Amino acid sequence: MTLTHEQRIQLHGFNNLTKSLSFNMYDICYTKTREERESYIAYIDEQYNSDRLTSILRQVADIIGAHVLNVAKQDYVPQGASVTILVSEGPIVEVPEESFEESPGPLPSMVVMALDKSHITVHTYPEYHPDEGISTFRADIDVSTCGEISPLKALNYLIHSFDTDIMMIDYRVRGFTRDIFGKKLFIDHEINSIQNYIPEEEGRQFDMIDVNIYQENLFHTKCRLKQFDLNNYLFGYTKDSLSKEEQDEITERLKTEMDEIFYHIGR
Repeated sequence: MTLTHEQRIQLHGFNNLTKSLSFNMYDICYTKTREERESYIAYIDEQYNSDRLTSILRQVADIIGAHVLNVAKQDYVPQGASVTILVSEGPIVEVPEESFEESPGPLPSMVVMALDKSHITVHTYPEYHPDEGISTFRADIDVSTCGEISPLKALNYLIHSFDTDIMMIDYRVRGFTRDIFGKKLFIDHEINSIQNYIPEEEGRQFDMIDVNIYQENLFHTKCRLKQFDLNNYLFGYTKDSLSKEEQDEITERLKTEMDEIFYHIGR
């Protein structure tokens, strides 16, 4: 289906295709002691509390042209936070064109797209390994839209909003709409890969693998940072304070943790 803006499909009624983006990110840290682990968890809870997450999701709503109807947010004890935003169709500044372009979306600036009734959610999961050697922070963001615009346009901004070592991204188009002749349409835009919605500069930093089922309109991309600097995974000190043997041991443990997440070893 190759369409220009001028060749927009004429639909019978509302475009009720449901497009869902799931953005799952991981941050990994080495925490040798209980004190380091507790400090890391406290840092994550402060950096990604429900107020900041709400701000991020409001920006997502702006990017996809949504009007916020309701916000529910919660900071949990001992750690973690959740935010759910219900949204409806926002003001249409002009007829949206970007839904036909397989390219990265904008960072927050101006809104030119429309969205109908849907929702945006985020849940965070700060966790630590039982022996207190590895701590992880996971955030799950879901953006579900109805209508023409794809939530993939918010992916660029989401990547910029989180410090991430590993990303798992899923995109699915569900349901069908009809053209004016009654023909069912199970997708209304071209998509080859989620990677095409990640800016080149960001993409060069990651190893990326696609697992797509085109006939089912299911797309999956997982990303892992290419460069490894041990200093980025130590909380409160640098590798210079460690012996060579300690550096090697910690590096091996961190890379094993990332391998198991990225490749889902042991599932």
